[in-house]
Amino acid sequence: MNPGGRSRGNASLMLTGNEVLRGLLSPLQKVEPPSQAETKGFFTDTSLCIGCKACEIACKQWNQLPAETKPWTGNSYDNTSELSATTWRHVLFVEQIAEDRTAPRWLLMSDVCKHCANAPCLEVCPTGAIVRTEFDTVYIQQDICNGCGYCVAACPFGVIARNPIDGAAHKCTMCYDRLKVDEQPACAKVCPTRSIQFGNLGELKTRAEARVQELHERGETDAYLYGHDDKILEGGLHAFFLLKDRPEVYNLPANPRRPVKGAARGYVATLVMAGGILLAGALTFAGRSS
Repeated sequence: MNPGGRSRGNASLMLTGNEVLRGLLSPLQKVEPPSQAETKGFFTDTSLCIGCKACEIACKQWNQLPAETKPWTGNSYDNTSELSATTWRHVLFVEQIAEDRTAPRWLLMSDVCKHCANAPCLEVCPTGAIVRTEFDTVYIQQDICNGCGYCVAACPFGVIARNPIDGAAHKCTMCYDRLKVDEQPACAKVCPTRSIQFGNLGELKTRAEARVQELHERGETDAYLYGHDDKILEGGLHAFFLLKDRPEVYNLPANPRRPVKGAARGYVATLVMAGGILLAGALTFAGRSS
C-alpha cells in the first residue's frame, strides 16, 4: 500500500466535500447588489395600437407562458379579456358606437404591469419576494413568494394574479433577463406600429409629451397622458399611457389609492375592538365572581 497515495486521495475527497459545502451555503451568502442603472419604462401610445396582439404572443413565447382557453365573452373581439398569472400583456378592445349609430371607433390598448414608482404591492409583501431591480422595475422573486396574495389585493390596477398550479404571484417582469444583457423587452421589440416604446424613462416622457402636442395640433384634442407625472400613487408609473378617453374606459382607475394609506385607521379600529372585547370579558368575569 502507498500511504502517500492514500493521503492524496483523502485530500481530494476533503476538497470535494468543501466544494459541496460551499455550494450548499452559497445561496445564504450576502452578495453585492447590481449597480444602479438608468430607470427604464414603457410608453404605450394607444393611438397607434392596431390590436394585432403581437405583444401578447411575444410575451408568452419569451417567458414560456402557457396559452389559456378562454370562453367567448360576447362583449368584444378580445379573446384574453384580462391580465392573469399567465397573460402578462393584454390588448384591450373597446368598441364605441354613438346612439345614432354614426362615427363608430375602436379604442385599443396593450395593458401591462405599471411598475409603479411607489408600488403598493412591494410595500405589503411580507417575505421580501417583491423587489425593485437596478432598472427601477418591480420584480417578483418566485423562489421567495409564499403565495399569501397580499400583493394581489394591494395592486389598484388588478395586475397581479396567483397561479393555481404553483400558488405564487406572477406579473410582467419587463423582461428582466433581457434587460440584463441590454436587450429590450419582447413586447416592445415586436410591436409593428411602435405603440409600445421602451427606453430610459426620462426620454420616454419627453417623447410622449411631444406626441400629445402633435396630436393636438392635428385636432385630436382628446389625447392626454396617464401616469407620466407623480400625481398617480405619489410618484407616477414607469409604464404610462397615451389615452383618448377617460381612464375608466380603458379599465384604469382615475385616482388609484394606496391600500397602506388606510392601514392606520384599520390598526386603530382593531385595537379599539380588541379593547372592547377585553373590557366586556373582564366585566363578565367580574359579574360571575360577585
